[in-house]
Amino acid sequence: MSDPASSSPALDRASEASKVGSRLRAERERLGMSLRELARRVGVSPSLVSQIELDRVNPSVSTLYALVTELGMTMSDVFGDSPEERVVRRLREDDGGLAACPETRLVINLASGVRWERLTPRSDREVEFLYVVYPVGAASCPEDALMTHGGKEYGYVSSGTLGVRVGFEEYELGPGGSIAFDSSSPHRLWAIGDEPVHAIWVVIGRAADPRETTSPASLDATE
Repeated sequence: MSDPASSSPALDRASEASKVGSRLRAERERLGMSLRELARRVGVSPSLVSQIELDRVNPSVSTLYALVTELGMTMSDVFGDSPEERVVRRLREDDGGLAACPETRLVINLASGVRWERLTPRSDREVEFLYVVYPVGAASCPEDALMTHGGKEYGYVSSGTLGVRVGFEEYELGPGGSIAFDSSSPHRLWAIGDEPVHAIWVVIGRAADPRETTSPASLDATE
């Protein structure tokens, strides 16, 4: 299977700003929540939240999930849809808007070079259907702060080797490898070796729930 982003040089978009800050800020302000309070709830510094809202810093995977969860948003809300992109699809596609063009699909660039591209042509609050890239050395979160959130995840690796930890178990997925797990289980993803990881990732039913970061020690305590 060829990588969805490999067919066009226009998709070398890893240097783009994530451009999610304005949507995060708008929802925070709509809720009447101060920047300091949001930072306190997700366990990061106010200055980091400010830099993310200004699109000066790309958040890590875990920080973005934490912010979205605390604000009661979905990843579809974060990707958003701009009128310009809808016009491009009408002009360039004659399929009734059911397909997404590689050149125009929405992208979020995250810390350490992780990139998400939304594979649906428009927002879907029930499903996150993503093309993901983990550069060499990149990870979704630190080893001592595993992620948890609502929903179920399904992944397929098309190139590279992806490490996946779910609870106490660790897996290495090479090209053609796949995995499925409950997102409420503490988990972490990372690139293994000297080759970037390219994968298709689906998250279904990621309900808004309080942020949880779980350390390996706390896992042992709840066994």
